[in-house]
Amino acid sequence: MRRRYTFDMYSREEVTLARDVEVIQIPDGLPAVLAEGSRVIITQELGGSFTVMTDYGAMFRVDEQNADALGKESSPAAKDEALDDATPLEERVWTQLRKCYDPEIPVNIVDLGLVYDCTIADGPTGGSRVQVKMTLTAPGCGMGPVLADDVKRRIESLAGVAETDIEIVFDPPWGPNMMTEAAKLELGMM
Repeated sequence: MRRRYTFDMYSREEVTLARDVEVIQIPDGLPAVLAEGSRVIITQELGGSFTVMTDYGAMFRVDEQNADALGKESSPAAKDEALDDATPLEERVWTQLRKCYDPEIPVNIVDLGLVYDCTIADGPTGGSRVQVKMTLTAPGCGMGPVLADDVKRRIESLAGVAETDIEIVFDPPWGPNMMTEAAKLELGMM
């Protein structure tokens, strides 16, 4: 059974899990399993992953490879039909970064101002080495390693990338002033 709800400016869909599914608890970043038959509300579906809320108010991230448990089709998040291997690597890297979302905020990490630096250099054994310095909206956020892994996985999926180094930094501290105007508009802050 599916019901669609609309709260504020976001549409939310209630689904019943078709199978047991491995999830990441938000904001702790701890792995968990939601049982087949559990009812959840999909609160966010961005960048290939899903944020769901249970009847008791707990939030979890469901990765794209488990979309079928929600009755959704999985699409390779790393693939971008608009860009091919002939597109400059820097453009492809930034495209991948824009596919990464904070599971609680419907804005990508670039527009949120979480990416402080992205450097591409020749790798020591061929290919390119991509270094990303990024931060989190809060220093104690347990989702930091999950976001960093998402960034790393997406960048390493690109042809020509031999190595990826993701560093989470807290200087300068993140603040809403680091968001793009588009992000502020999306979140109703303008």
